[in-house]
Amino acid sequence: MNNTIMRKIVVTASYKPLVSQSLVGSVTVSCLPTNAGDVFFKGDDGSDVPWLPGQWIDLESIDLSAIEIKGTAGDVVTVVGGTW
Repeated sequence: MNNTIMRKIVVTASYKPLVSQSLVGSVTVSCLPTNAGDVFFKGDDGSDVPWLPGQWIDLESIDLSAIEIKGTAGDVVTVVGGTW
């Protein structure tokens, strides 16, 4: 069964996963162009990977709970796609 994924994640100053429980999907992850600062994604080696406001990427068959973000509190990341 395929389900739509549409999430608005409000960024905090500490790392948090995009979703709290395992959710595998093919999605577009976007940092809003109106964000005040960079959003930092936690790299596979623990490093901060900065994404600029307006930056986005398409990901296929990824567990969204494995992606962690932090940045300027109140900035937004969107996740749109589905479980197909």
